[in-house]
Amino acid sequence: MSNILSVNNLYAGYGKSQVIFDISFNVEKGTICAILGPNGSGKSTILKTIFGLTNIYDGLIKFKNINITRMKPHKIARLGIAYLPQVDSIYLNLTVKENLMMAGYILSKDDVEERIKYVQEIFPELKKFMDRKILTLSGGERQMVVMARALMRQPSLMMFDEPTAHLAPKISEQIFEKIKELNKNLNITIILVEQNVKKALEISDIAHLLVSGRINYSGTSKDLLSNKELGRLFLGL
Repeated sequence: MSNILSVNNLYAGYGKSQVIFDISFNVEKGTICAILGPNGSGKSTILKTIFGLTNIYDGLIKFKNINITRMKPHKIARLGIAYLPQVDSIYLNLTVKENLMMAGYILSKDDVEERIKYVQEIFPELKKFMDRKILTLSGGERQMVVMARALMRQPSLMMFDEPTAHLAPKISEQIFEKIKELNKNLNITIILVEQNVKKALEISDIAHLLVSGRINYSGTSKDLLSNKELGRLFLGL
C-alpha cells in the first residue's frame, strides 16, 4: 500500500507559541489512522497544521507526493483533503440543501445536483431534512450534514476532529459506523482525533499517541489497545 500523506519532522503552533515538536508519521491510502492523547497534547493542532491553519516553523507535509507545507487551506481542499473541525462548520440559519449547495460552490449547477444525490445515497437519513434549517437539527443530524458537506467535493482524505463530542452514546455509535462506511465502501482514507479512545482504536488500523506535543507511540491500534501501561498512563483505559 502507498502513503497518501507523509508528515516529516514537523514543528508548528500559533504565532510564537509552539505546540507540536518533531512530528513524523505516514498515512497509508485506504486506512484509518487514529491520533490520540491527553487533552492539550496537540492532537487538533496536527490536523490544523496539515490543513494550513497554523504556523509551521519547520518540517515537511506531502499529500499524494505534492508538497502542501504552508499551502493555503482552499488549495489543500481542492487537492482532495477534507477537514472536519470540532466546532460547527455549517451555516445554522440555512437549510441542509443550502449548506450542501454552498459546499459545491466551485462546481457547475448540474454537478452540484449530482453530488447532492450522491451524498443522499450515502446519508439517506438526510433526505427528510433537506428543507430544514440546521439550527432545528439534533447534534447527530448536524454531524451527518458536516460529513455530507465534506463529501460534496469527493475527498480522498478526511480528517475528523472529535466527531462524537457532546453526542449521546447511541448517536456516537452511528457516527463511527458512518466513518467506517466511508473508509470501507468509498475507500476514503481517514485521520481520526477522538475522545472515545477505545472506540477509535477498535475502528482504526494505526494509532499515534501524542504526549506534550510529541509522538510517544506509533503502531497498530490493536497493539496500543492491549498496552495496559500506556492506556493507563495517557488514555484512561
